[in-house]
Amino acid sequence: MSHLTFPRRHFLTAAGSAALVAALPTPSLALSASQAEGLVTTAVGEINGVIASGASIGSMVNSFKGIFDRYADTAYLAAYALGNDGRSASNAQKQAFSDAFGVYLANKYGRRFNEFAGGQIQVQGARAVNSYMEVRTIAVLRNQSPFQVDFHVSDRIGRPVFFNLIVEGVNMLLSERAEIGAMLDARGGNIDALIRDLA
Repeated sequence: MSHLTFPRRHFLTAAGSAALVAALPTPSLALSASQAEGLVTTAVGEINGVIASGASIGSMVNSFKGIFDRYADTAYLAAYALGNDGRSASNAQKQAFSDAFGVYLANKYGRRFNEFAGGQIQVQGARAVNSYMEVRTIAVLRNQSPFQVDFHVSDRIGRPVFFNLIVEGVNMLLSERAEIGAMLDARGGNIDALIRDLA
């Protein structure tokens, strides 16, 4: 399994970012900055708790999967990552991919958050950006300069959830679409093989 170099990684193209904006989920007008910030504050509190727990990496990954399940729009994340390749997938394949992608995210980002041991993520505030709320946080780690982590929050599914992370300018949605696309290409477009390898 490939890993995100966290927190440093190459930037994605502006063209890809423009494509993402066009595909963003649209929240209702009822979503407020305080609601978005409240969601992230709660999620970050749980992330900080896991980081400080001293639990085994396997236990921590399971905890991070629970955090993603509770606070992220994992179905949207999975559908966006699969992209146009999802058009030919059956409903059963889409569901299986969504489940496997959730495990993949927990492993990948959970292991990266584990590197935050001895530090924490601090919520800075929220603002409206286009059709969603952006909640800015700062990751404060030992022996490293603080860096920014932005959560993009929508209430598209009827409650506030985050559907993207931006870590020092690196867009999770775009990077995962590129990575999943490359993984699928390496398997000759076989979605079932990709599902097996992600889970």
